Amino acid sequence: MKRVLISVSDKTGIIDFAKKLVSLEYEVISTGGTKKTLDEAGIKTLSISDITDFPEIMDGRVKTLHPNVHGALLCVRDNPEHLKALKENKIDMIDMVVVNLYPFKETLSKVGVTHEELIENIDIGGPSMLRSAAKNYKSVTVVVDPKDYENVIFELEKSGNTEENTREKLAAKVFRHTSAYDALIAQYLTDKVKEEFPESVTVTYEKVQDLRYGENPHQKAGFYKSSFAGYSIGNAIQLHGKELSYNNIQDANAALEILKEFKNPTVVGVKHMNPCGVGSGENVNIAWKRAYEADKISIFGGIVASNSIITKEVAESLSQLFLEIVIAPGYEKEALKIITQKKNIRVMKLNLDTKILNKKKITSVMDGALIQEFDEKSITKDELVCVTDRKPTEDEIEDLLFNWNVVKHVKSNAIVVGKNNQTIGIGAGQMNRVGAAKIAFEQGGNKCNDAVLASDAFFPMADTVELAAKHGIKAIIQPGGSIKDALSIEECNKNGIAMVFTGVRHFKH
Repeated sequence: MKRVLISVSDKTGIIDFAKKLVSLEYEVISTGGTKKTLDEAGIKTLSISDITDFPEIMDGRVKTLHPNVHGALLCVRDNPEHLKALKENKIDMIDMVVVNLYPFKETLSKVGVTHEELIENIDIGGPSMLRSAAKNYKSVTVVVDPKDYENVIFELEKSGNTEENTREKLAAKVFRHTSAYDALIAQYLTDKVKEEFPESVTVTYEKVQDLRYGENPHQKAGFYKSSFAGYSIGNAIQLHGKELSYNNIQDANAALEILKEFKNPTVVGVKHMNPCGVGSGENVNIAWKRAYEADKISIFGGIVASNSIITKEVAESLSQLFLEIVIAPGYEKEALKIITQKKNIRVMKLNLDTKILNKKKITSVMDGALIQEFDEKSITKDELVCVTDRKPTEDEIEDLLFNWNVVKHVKSNAIVVGKNNQTIGIGAGQMNRVGAAKIAFEQGGNKCNDAVLASDAFFPMADTVELAAKHGIKAIIQPGGSIKDALSIEECNKNGIAMVFTGVRHFKH
């Protein structure tokens, strides 16, 4: 008779699975709560103490850490010395392990959870059994995921054993599972002791979906999210439309990063991870109108994200455009009906009040990664330092801060021109700053007159200010800190432009 050891925290499907194993003449060994569940279902089980001849001690902390368990799992079945050791020590083989672990992640997610509770939910015996069984996959079937129960039973009924290829795949899943489990524990304890950049970093993500392709059709791709994703496109609910693509997700993430800067009703249009129009107002109707009118051309094929519920009026306007995605915290009933008349548009719902739980940004490089804090630095009115003879008006200060919040999310070198809570021209990703300014002014045209300008980094010379003066710019916000700041200040004073320094740079590469 073959033997299976079953000890699961997630008891989904375990009773039916165990019953089928018994019908296939497996003897069931179990522990604690799992044994109670199986016993109550009328499934005959042996306790782990029957196998180890040793009681569970220390509140169950020590029960499976025993040679009669690990010897039974690790024995190489075609090794005479291993078989001799089993016989001499009166150890019977275990052919299958069905284990999933203490719910550390779920415990960590609980409100008000204590450190002591978390420590008690660090599984020791479970990972040890899984690793032993997975190491010996040529002889032992190891199951960590209830989704695999059906296929295991299918193969057992078909041939009396699982296929070696299946056992190898299950073993790989075990090591992915235990490494992710350990990564969460390591992350929790590392954060607790305030190690910001430790000597090694292991991160774990959960699969959201396979993607048709990556940035281009010849690239394979998948979408994963953090185990504790909060304010994330990975947590958005798709109400309508085709599956998200790799580029959709990139653009959506860029839009969400911009939206979190604003408390007033705001709408963002994004194309190729850069904003093409941003507008704020007293309500979403005004905000959308400003965002759309900021750049009616570039929004074609882009995405729209709103921090307010989409109204029927906005939906009617959106439905006239070709858009990839609309993201909002909600939709009026009639608005949703209007938008979803377009077959392929992705309509997403996301709670924008959710906190951002991940404080680190990871960027892949060839065979490595860069890790940094997210750029969450914000500037208030009181932190602005005016360096020119003319001081900005209250309305100009409001516009300066609005555009500063936008330029922060534009690829460097970046220039944003705007007024009245609306972007007018955006110059992104240029190799020199005056080139970015030229693009912004060309886009804004005559509307640049009496507008304000925001720059993500300081001016290395006065040429950007000279160009701004020619286009009627009345106020500028920039970090300051160039050895040639005096030249830009002098040019502002000559043209009656107010300029404020933030002391903060927002490079975005």
